[in-house]
Amino acid sequence: MSYKRDSHASRAGLFDSYSSIEEGFRSSTSQSREINEHDNDKAVEGLQDRVMFLKRLTGDIHEEVESHNSMLDRMGNSMDSSRGLLSGTVDHFKKVFDKKANQQICKVAAYLVVSFISVYYLIKFTGYFM
Repeated sequence: MSYKRDSHASRAGLFDSYSSIEEGFRSSTSQSREINEHDNDKAVEGLQDRVMFLKRLTGDIHEEVESHNSMLDRMGNSMDSSRGLLSGTVDHFKKVFDKKANQQICKVAAYLVVSFISVYYLIKFTGYFM
């Protein structure tokens, strides 16, 4: 009978120590869960900050693209109008160069402009006439 009592006592001690180990394991798992949840919360906050930053950045990029598109549209319209003016000017030059007398007048005007520019640069940069 003492053998039975000893075995019951040892079994009870075994199970008691097992239950204390189990309780320690449960408390350590709950602590690790709390730590993991805390880490996850920090990671989620970090991700939210990054998402907000990226959202602002894409908004800024969108505004910049819109302003560039409108500027390019205005520049295209200006180019179209200048193309019209240039084609009108070219048409006038064609009319002028159709006659031989007008060609000679244009040549004389071109020689005068070139000579004026060359004299100007001689005076300004070399001081030749000083």
